[in-house]
Amino acid sequence: MEFFASHAAFSLDRTFAVLAGAALLGGLVRGFTGFGFAMVFMPLAGLVAPLSLASAMIWVMDAPFALVLGARHGRKASWREVLPLLAGATALFPAGVWLLVNLPPLSMRWIIALLIFGAVAALATGWRWHGRAGTPLSLGVGSLSGLIGGLSQMGGLPLAIFWLSAQKKAPAQMRHDLIAYFACATIVSGVTLWAKGILNPASVTAALPLVVPYGLGVLIGSRLYGLASDATFRRIAYVVIALSALVSLPLWDGPLGRG
Repeated sequence: MEFFASHAAFSLDRTFAVLAGAALLGGLVRGFTGFGFAMVFMPLAGLVAPLSLASAMIWVMDAPFALVLGARHGRKASWREVLPLLAGATALFPAGVWLLVNLPPLSMRWIIALLIFGAVAALATGWRWHGRAGTPLSLGVGSLSGLIGGLSQMGGLPLAIFWLSAQKKAPAQMRHDLIAYFACATIVSGVTLWAKGILNPASVTAALPLVVPYGLGVLIGSRLYGLASDATFRRIAYVVIALSALVSLPLWDGPLGRG
């Protein structure tokens, strides 16, 4: 917990409250839509913590869910389609991590917010890819997923926008493939983050208390699912994600005293 105790801009209580609130809100979105955790947590956590630490926290919170689900769905996955995605992601994930570590924090905050705004716009408007969904596309989308995943832990954005919309397979099969992919990508990202020193005993210790609000959010969100249509919950998720990115924009630092 050394990070919380030594953080200069926020008190211990306020810093943890922001992180716990972001974890709970991100868990709610993940629970009732199946995606969007990193898109909520990353920009909000970046207000009070280094983005590299926020990236490690996301991994610690989400890895148990991703790995358990991956073990369950991997046997039914179409590995011929999953492996090109994973190969591309593995190749470029380290490059994304390099950008995360070396780009100025202010630039990173702008990049993450703009990525989120672009993704929400594409998803909310129902934009679809109409090209051929072959191996070259899978390699390309996987590479983009790895780059964005290393940069921000939001590697699901290219899959949601391009790969999912290009597929003609049954929804159940697509679910098996996606869960299997994310489980494998979690292992790749964990190894890379550990090798780069981002995922370490200190960051794991800082993230562990956040597992509780995140898990609670996922549980509540999954229970809420079914009370309204899928389209309604997705609209709610888009609004929450967009507002998270909006609040995190550096242009508010001065008025809100965050600079």
